[in-house]
Amino acid sequence: MKKISNSILGAFIGIFLMSASCTSETDFLITIKTPYGDMKAILFDETPQHKENFIKLAKEGFYDSLLFHRVIEEFMIQTGDPNSKNAATGTPLGSGGPGYQIPAEFHKHLIHEKGALSAARTNNPEKKSSGSQFYIVQGKVWTKEELTLDMNKLAMTARQMMGDPQYDSAKNILISSYENQGPEGYSEKLIEMKDFICDAMNTQVNKDFPEERLDVYTTTGGSPHLDDEYTVFGKVIEGINVIDSIAAQPTARGDRPVKDIMMTVTVEELKRKKITKEYGYMYPTSEE
Repeated sequence: MKKISNSILGAFIGIFLMSASCTSETDFLITIKTPYGDMKAILFDETPQHKENFIKLAKEGFYDSLLFHRVIEEFMIQTGDPNSKNAATGTPLGSGGPGYQIPAEFHKHLIHEKGALSAARTNNPEKKSSGSQFYIVQGKVWTKEELTLDMNKLAMTARQMMGDPQYDSAKNILISSYENQGPEGYSEKLIEMKDFICDAMNTQVNKDFPEERLDVYTTTGGSPHLDDEYTVFGKVIEGINVIDSIAAQPTARGDRPVKDIMMTVTVEELKRKKITKEYGYMYPTSEE
């Protein structure tokens, strides 16, 4: 009897390992269809609860006919509120969901670069995600200085410097830039004079920014201020121009597009090698 049990156990283990091996060779390709074109996306293995939940909802048709209910250019496009289905013009949206939340799944290498799929959430101490609402990042391309320079500290240091009569010439330059070019021109002049201001007041105005994220945000772009606050669980790998088209649409109160932008979501299981070949997405060789 013991020998039979061991054989059965061995068979189950073998089936499990075979299943796991097959699963690792395939993945789910997400297609988000919109009036402005289709977006193809993959979901990250590093965020298994978000991935499983999204696939489940998509297969059930939960996302079909929902609207992109919140659109902000150079920031993101948001959807997934079930209350947006057939919502009348002017109806406030953004509070609906499936009735549950998902625990946060943060990873330092999953960031809010352009095309990232990220879970929306309400304010909560554990940063739990909405069960259905998500946004796709547009953001913008940043300069290194924008990411590493503490403008508030620089402005405060400049004000301190201008209070010292020996720096009246620098004070006059800054005042002139504000009077002639406004706040934007003043900020540009502050950045231009940063080294002089820091040397004069013997201070530093740089802030920490992860080196590994600098290259992404200064080339691909995105919304870096959202990192480590909202769970990034996927990425658009084709049709990223669709994000720009949707983000450019006129909006009304609550950032809802004036003209409804409806979507449908489908899921297709494909070999990972095929996804790489057709869409150029390279899977990580190891997980953190």
